[in-house]
Amino acid sequence: MSLVTISELAIRFRGPALFENVSFRVEPGQRIGLLGRNGAGKTTLMKMLCGTVEPDAGSILFSPSTRVAILGQEVPQNITGEIQEIVATGLEQATGDPGAEPLEDWQIEIQVEQILSRMELDPTTRFESLSSGMKRRVLLAKALVTDPDLLLLDEPTNHLDIEAIKWLETFLTKSRFAIMFVTHDRAFLRSMANRILEIELGRLFDWTCDYDTFLVRKEQAIASEEKQNALFDKKLADEEVWIRKGIKARRTRNEGRVRALKAMREQRQQRQKKTGTSKLQIQEAGRSGALVIECKEASFSWPDQPVFADFSTTIMRGDKLGIIGRNGAGKSTLLKCLLGDLQPTAGAIRQGTNLEIAYFDQLREQLDEERTVEENVGGGSDQIEINGRNKHVLGYLQDFLFEPARARTPVKFLSGGERNRILLAKLFARPANVIVLDEPTNDLDAETLELLEEKLIEFQGTILMVSHDREFLNNVVTSTIVFEAEGINEYVGGYDDWVRQTGGSTVTRAEIKPPKTEKKQSSGDQAASVGMRKLKYKERLELEKLPAEIDKLEGEIAGIHEAMGQADFFKESGEKIAQIQQQLKDLENDLARAMERWEELESLEG
Repeated sequence: MSLVTISELAIRFRGPALFENVSFRVEPGQRIGLLGRNGAGKTTLMKMLCGTVEPDAGSILFSPSTRVAILGQEVPQNITGEIQEIVATGLEQATGDPGAEPLEDWQIEIQVEQILSRMELDPTTRFESLSSGMKRRVLLAKALVTDPDLLLLDEPTNHLDIEAIKWLETFLTKSRFAIMFVTHDRAFLRSMANRILEIELGRLFDWTCDYDTFLVRKEQAIASEEKQNALFDKKLADEEVWIRKGIKARRTRNEGRVRALKAMREQRQQRQKKTGTSKLQIQEAGRSGALVIECKEASFSWPDQPVFADFSTTIMRGDKLGIIGRNGAGKSTLLKCLLGDLQPTAGAIRQGTNLEIAYFDQLREQLDEERTVEENVGGGSDQIEINGRNKHVLGYLQDFLFEPARARTPVKFLSGGERNRILLAKLFARPANVIVLDEPTNDLDAETLELLEEKLIEFQGTILMVSHDREFLNNVVTSTIVFEAEGINEYVGGYDDWVRQTGGSTVTRAEIKPPKTEKKQSSGDQAASVGMRKLKYKERLELEKLPAEIDKLEGEIAGIHEAMGQADFFKESGEKIAQIQQQLKDLENDLARAMERWEELESLEG
């Protein structure tokens, strides 16, 4: 039996309908990725499912005793109290069976203790004292404590560090409840979703597949649509020629054909209203000096807390550097030290010459919420200089998908994704040769995120970036600084490269240790320190066979992906589709184990 049945749903907010005739079902155990542009209505749909927004038309029917919980996109500013108190309120606010018996105090206490233990939260810590990421974790615990049948997650990975995101993935994939989630994190989406729903222009498209298959099928659908549009435009052009023929033809023309032409004109007009893609451009300033930042044995401590110690690095022009670590580890502090906003408590950090820095702030403190988008970006002027030429600020904002009416809206009324687009517009309104990004991907829709990624890859200057988005790091950065248990270390490549080099070492707050005394190691000591030993005979045979096994598994996985990408694949029975999806999951798990074992044996062999 379906958990939720949505029929002919419609809603509008002082304008065109946000939804119209939207219908779908949510089945037990499904993990649904909800996709769509910023402002398409994803959050509104989830608010309707949890009962905080009423639709204008249509119905939402739940099966008996269905419990629904939601984790919203923003962290409310007015929440205060101990963590255990905050989480306990989730049991009081849950949407579910109105006839259910209220829980006893001891039952509430047990459920709260269990979820706090699983999420590694201290029950007596004050909520208002936590970092943004830890507040997010508490609110997630508040949603999970109800043991919901349907969990709604709006950007669940925002402000979570990589360890927390990986924990969340593991927790959710093992959970029995159904999930509907909105996320910008493509790695999370790829790992979690077994069904994709997409909202576009007020309509809902059910792709009934995982994310990778969706990408293939979406590309095929776009190509087909472009071909159909070209044929439609040719037919419309022919009809426009016919309607403008001489007086004799007009007197005898077919009125049905005239009405059809009018309908075609309206159809084309509607097509032209389709949301476009951001025309994001990065203005590059003159070249900086070859040396951008030099850091020599630098340390930094707050009065009551050491942050990092004895760290050295050299950043050259053109480097694209990612910074990874747990929330509270000191990533933003390190960034500010490298930029000269904070002075190290020991060691030395110096900046190179001719640096033009553009800074993206994850807390959006550069935005005045009472002022409009136009005022925030234009700074009081209606003109912006772009690549040496003046452009009206409203025209510039249209490149970031802000129509004039939206550009005159105060920032406080905009969504998180729109606010991030304002920051990008403000960031790139002036030339730079060093771009600093502190969590730039939060709340961005997929198209804007991919365009930002593309522009950063093309950028000839230097990039310093703090991010928990694994795919974004993989695609953009050329080296990575990681806060690990033993201190801060630097690695070549992105997130996956770091995992390969360390075997997935835990990212944590760097432990500050006393200065190291130099001691020369013998070759035996060096071998012991990295765990090297001679492979046994069976291990050597296993190592020789693993590459062929890995190739075989990768081939089988590629074959299944190709089959799932075919248009007629989802005409198969639900049972067969589920069987193939399970086969794919098993193969991917086998491949991960084989890769892990191969790396382990390779490292032992030295």
